[in-house]
Parts: sequence; structure tokens; C-alpha cells
Amino acid sequence: MSKPSSARYRTTNWSSYNASLRKRGALLIWVDKDMTWRAPPDGRPGRLAVFSDAAIQFCLSIKVLFKLPLRQTSGMVASEI
Repeated sequence: MSKPSSARYRTTNWSSYNASLRKRGALLIWVDKDMTWRAPPDGRPGRLAVFSDAAIQFCLSIKVLFKLPLRQTSGMVASEI
């Protein structure tokens, strides 16, 4: 008795395939609604800070908690459902 040949699948819609791969590893984390993500203007000269100290501390806590590299942490925090 011969072994049946394995099925061969071809991906035709790469955008939905990539989106499903990103969604597969999604993790929902609830944070306080009152936490400000954007940094308030501080009145000093130079470029304005983008994120608040609380947002940066949250991201670094996630990085340490899940033992992720910085690029994966930024992708996880920036992900949308």
C-alpha cells in the first residue's frame, strides 16, 4: 500500500493571510482609560515628546513581563484588533 501524497495549498490572498497571522498572536490587555498616552507640551525648546512617561513605563513593563525584544514589544503595543 502506497502512502497518499500530501495536499499542497497555495496562498492567493496574501494581505488577509498576513493579517490572520498577526491576529493569531493577539493579546488583549485592559488599561486605565484615564492614562494619557500622549505627552503634554512642556514648554522647553526642541522636539516635543510623543509619549507620556506612564505610556513608556507601561511598554517597558510589558517588555520585561513577556521577555520580548524591543521590536516585538513595539509591535505588540501598536497592534489593533
